Amino acid sequence: MMVKLAVTSVRRRIGAFVGTFLTAFLAVALISGSGLLLYSVLTAGPGGDRFAGVDVVVAAERSVELTTEVDKGDKVKVKTKTERLIGAAVLSREVVGLVAAAPGVGEVVEDVAFPVALAGVRVPERAAVVGHGWVSAPLTPYVLREGVAPADGEVVVGAELGLVVGQKVGMTTKTGTREVRVSGLVDGGVPGQVAVFVADRQVAEWSGLGGPTAVAVRLVAGAELGDVVGALEELGVGVFSGADKVDGDLPGAVPDYIGAISIFGFVLGITGFAAVFVLTGTVSLAVRQRLRELALLRTAGATPRQLRRLLGTEIALVTVVATVPALPVGVVVAQVVAGRFRELGAVPAQFEVAVNVLVLLAAAVVGLVVTLVATSVAARRAVRISPTQALRETVTAGRGSRVPRVVAAVVLAAGAVAVLALVPLGGPLGMGMGFVSCALLLCAVAALGPVVVGAVTAVVSRAVGLGVVGRVAGAMTRVESRRVVGVAIPLTLMFAINATMLSNGDVLGVVTAEQEAARTAPATLRVAATNAPGLPLVTAERVAALPEVTGSALTVGTRVVVDQEGKPEDYPAQGLRLAGESALDLGVVEGELGISRDSVAVSGPLAEQRGWAVGDRPSFWLADGTRVTLVVVAVFSHWRGFGDLVLDAGLVAAHDPRGLVGAVYLRGEPDLSGFPVAVGSGGGGLEENQQAAWELMVAVSLGFTAIAVVNTFAIATGARRREFGELRLAGATSRQLHRLLDREALITVVVALVLGCAVSGVVVGAFSVAQDGQWRLFADPVRYFGMVAGVGLLGLVAGAVPARVVVRRRALPQLG
Repeated sequence: MMVKLAVTSVRRRIGAFVGTFLTAFLAVALISGSGLLLYSVLTAGPGGDRFAGVDVVVAAERSVELTTEVDKGDKVKVKTKTERLIGAAVLSREVVGLVAAAPGVGEVVEDVAFPVALAGVRVPERAAVVGHGWVSAPLTPYVLREGVAPADGEVVVGAELGLVVGQKVGMTTKTGTREVRVSGLVDGGVPGQVAVFVADRQVAEWSGLGGPTAVAVRLVAGAELGDVVGALEELGVGVFSGADKVDGDLPGAVPDYIGAISIFGFVLGITGFAAVFVLTGTVSLAVRQRLRELALLRTAGATPRQLRRLLGTEIALVTVVATVPALPVGVVVAQVVAGRFRELGAVPAQFEVAVNVLVLLAAAVVGLVVTLVATSVAARRAVRISPTQALRETVTAGRGSRVPRVVAAVVLAAGAVAVLALVPLGGPLGMGMGFVSCALLLCAVAALGPVVVGAVTAVVSRAVGLGVVGRVAGAMTRVESRRVVGVAIPLTLMFAINATMLSNGDVLGVVTAEQEAARTAPATLRVAATNAPGLPLVTAERVAALPEVTGSALTVGTRVVVDQEGKPEDYPAQGLRLAGESALDLGVVEGELGISRDSVAVSGPLAEQRGWAVGDRPSFWLADGTRVTLVVVAVFSHWRGFGDLVLDAGLVAAHDPRGLVGAVYLRGEPDLSGFPVAVGSGGGGLEENQQAAWELMVAVSLGFTAIAVVNTFAIATGARRREFGELRLAGATSRQLHRLLDREALITVVVALVLGCAVSGVVVGAFSVAQDGQWRLFADPVRYFGMVAGVGLLGLVAGAVPARVVVRRRALPQLG
């Protein structure tokens, strides 16, 4: 009976449920799309297996693994954490011999994998170009289609590169740049990789490696895989079999989804919070608008329990109906967002969205649970108070207890303050924790909405309420502060959450640019490679040795793993080689920047976090997993956009698979005409892509919250049709009502912007102080005030359009 009654109620009052339907539709679509993105990266495979044709792959470990024991009193808890490396250590000749001699091992083939760059060749989107010795070709999916095996000075390349046999092309590795001839083309291959096979006699010379990065093993007939794997593991090296064989490949040649997990986890957090926040507010506002109807039902004999069931059933029906089209739209949203992130390089080019029924069902359940809980909370007081009190509150604001709201707001605000005060916002968690603190403050404002909004409205309404219409609008907004709360809070969310994320990104950009300018100020030239991702170290040293150069600094980018109290964490680092006058200013605050193969300089934040000082000897893992102990000789402050650690350039180049010089900073005016280099600022590609990815997340959030704001204004205005009819019967003209509603919308928008600016100001200010000690409300005034104007204009339009639709002769109810 209750279901039939609810169906009838929804069918007869479809207009009243359109707003709730639209909000539920958008919320479920966003949650399902974000959930699919996160699920897809969590379950993404490692990519194509280049070693599919062999049984076992033996290689050095491809990650740093740390195990710690925590004494819990009655038991000892063992924790194991790993961090993937970006390089691969070579296997010694002794290990290769032991592998070949292991029981059950038949054929053994050495594979040397090293990154290469081909000048002027269009590589498939962000595919890794990897060189190998020709001897390893039979182990792989590649088949020689045309030409012959490579001789000295020759290469065999994938046909997808569009080269032809006999063509010459420039090839750069960390040992140098050379011109090579294409002797053959191969078909097949591995998704995300482009193979370049070289003559086996020249592998060591061109790669700079002293041994194989992996050994492929085929078992003898009748040998048990488990027994062979066990015997090989006793050698103390990594042994990969089955689906794990791909992990034995060069790390840079297989897709890495660690960054994508963080990105899509953050996307789910943003969209999930905005969806739940807006959906809860919309449902609460819809229930509030039905207070008169609920009071009449109570008068007619309906019990509170019956009304709660009726409201819950109605909202459940609307949500379920909205979920049906929302789930396929969520799949489309995930596909579109994933495609854009692929274009930006924020996720691997091979990433595809995996549609999972359980994820879609979970999104539907979340949407349903949120609407039911919001309905239950909003209806609790509406169905419990006496019918006469409910009817009275349709005219005047209710005066329920504010203690629970105050307590909730205090707890939420305290949580936000704790995050801002205790979490190091200047570190890698800064952006995420800024969002968390902003969300907590927004929840606190929502919990204390009638109090906070009422107080701000009292001030704003008097400031904006000029003239007769203004005074009337001001009085109405002060009396109906709950209605203002229902409309202003979503607008506050829209501004605060997006302004905070954009402003924090702008602050990081400004601080990074300032440190970059200070760091490179001593140099007169910055030199970078033209047709390659970097310069070989020998070429960069020749540039630095030109007679006109009075000072130079060479930088080789890499990543280094640090032991963070039992958890390995990788940090961006630079290899550095200095000569002559200072060409690079790292802002040394302690010690001296005398970098050798046995020393390291650390950034101020990392030194403070780890408690390091000049003279300490911490241990690090280099790109290929080699562990080194280095002496801290300096602490520097200009680390943003550069790295947290500075090591010797030769040490980095020897252990990083790419090992190329990213930039050469020079003092003087040398003649560079004989070198494949260009002069300019360069760099910034990765940071620009990350900023673009960040702005894409903001755009998704901004689009949803904008639609939600328009929807909320429409719900609030549509529920006032009876009030408008009474005003028209009292003699008010349509023009007067339009002016009144426009002024109310203006007051509401100003209230929302005041609260939004306050919330974002607290978070952005604390975030900015954590970066460089300077408080900022924003870093880009054009963008910030543009957002203020945009959100304000959206609010005014969202308030004016529904008002003009409702305030028409045919749209007003007939009052008898």
